[in-house]
Amino acid sequence: MNRKKLQKLSDSLCKTAKHFNKFEVECLIKLFNNLGVEPSERHAVVGLDRNSFRNILHVTFGMTDDMIMDREIILSKDCFDVYDLNSDGYVSREEMFHMLKNSLLKQPSEEDPDEGIKDLVEITLKKMDYDHDGKLSYADFEKAVREENLLLEAFGPCLPDMKCAMAFEAQAFQDSSDL
Repeated sequence: MNRKKLQKLSDSLCKTAKHFNKFEVECLIKLFNNLGVEPSERHAVVGLDRNSFRNILHVTFGMTDDMIMDREIILSKDCFDVYDLNSDGYVSREEMFHMLKNSLLKQPSEEDPDEGIKDLVEITLKKMDYDHDGKLSYADFEKAVREENLLLEAFGPCLPDMKCAMAFEAQAFQDSSDL
């Protein structure tokens, strides 16, 4: 890829990749191109596993494990903001109830179908509310996610699914082809 194409693609990607600067995006594009993945193979398993990716971050960008973890914490802040429905800085019992109400199947014989959801909210608070104030602050959420990263999406999806990621990748490839 020539310099002009690389610059145009990196400019395009920098508009949506808010956690990477332009230099980092350019390096990632170059690394991706060096993988030798043909466009027809794009949706097959691509040749970078987690360890290879971490190694690239360490060697190419000089990122330490702490820096990588900080980037992951940025994701947790994004997810927390999605879950904080009223933007007051906390995820309350009511917000949890609202997000979890469709996660359990309601049985026709139950007297109070919401009782199971209320129990789920209480279990969640017991697991994640470290300061025991009856609501989740970002500090509570971050600590819980650091201890168990599966809690990142405890109240439902907040990160792009594979279909969205593939659409983003296809758009990026199309942008690079147009250059």
